[in-house]
Amino acid sequence: MKRIAVFCGSSLGFNPVYKQATIDLGNAMVKQNIGLVYGGGKIGMMGAIADTILEKKGEVIGVIPKLLEKEEVVHANVEEMIVCKKMSERKVIMSKLIDGYITLPGGFGTMDELFEALTLNQLFIEQKPVGLLNINGFFDAILTQIDKMVEEGYVNEINKKLLIVGDSVDDLMEKMNQYLPPKITQVINKVVH
Repeated sequence: MKRIAVFCGSSLGFNPVYKQATIDLGNAMVKQNIGLVYGGGKIGMMGAIADTILEKKGEVIGVIPKLLEKEEVVHANVEEMIVCKKMSERKVIMSKLIDGYITLPGGFGTMDELFEALTLNQLFIEQKPVGLLNINGFFDAILTQIDKMVEEGYVNEINKKLLIVGDSVDDLMEKMNQYLPPKITQVINKVVH
C-alpha cells in the first residue's frame, strides 16, 4: 500500500488512549512509507494523525469540502490540500488516491465513510482493504451489530470478512498487508447455495 485513507473524528474524544493510537498509526505509516489521505482538518484525531506524519516528513494529502475550508478547521501545514464542492465528492476523490482504508474512533461522518468503503467493496466497485482499529473496544457494539446483520440474513459471511479488525496498530497493519479480496464467484456461490 502506498497511501491509506484514514477516517477519524474531528474531536479527540475523552479518553487519551484514542489520540495515542492515532499517533501510533501515523508513526507506523511513516515507517512503512505509506502516505496519508484524510479529511484535511487540523483538529481532533484528524489533526493528530496529520501532525504525526508531517513531523516525520511523510506524505499527507487533505481532501476538504469548501464548506469546511475555514481557518479554524483546515490544516495549513498540509502542502497538498484538495478542495471539493461536496462531502460526497470528497469520498470519490479520496478513493482514487488510495490503496486501503483505516477507520479510527469518530462520529457519524466517520461511520458513514467506513460503511461506504465496505459497500464499495461488497459491490466489487473496489477491492481495497478496509481496516478498523478497535482500540479500547470502541467498535465492539458495531461489530456486534454486524454479527446480528449476518445472523438475520442481511449481510453474508463473506462480506463480513471485508472488514479487517485489529486491536492494535501492528495487528491491523499486518492483517491489511496480508488481505486478499474475495472473488466475485465466491460471493455468488455463497448467495446461490
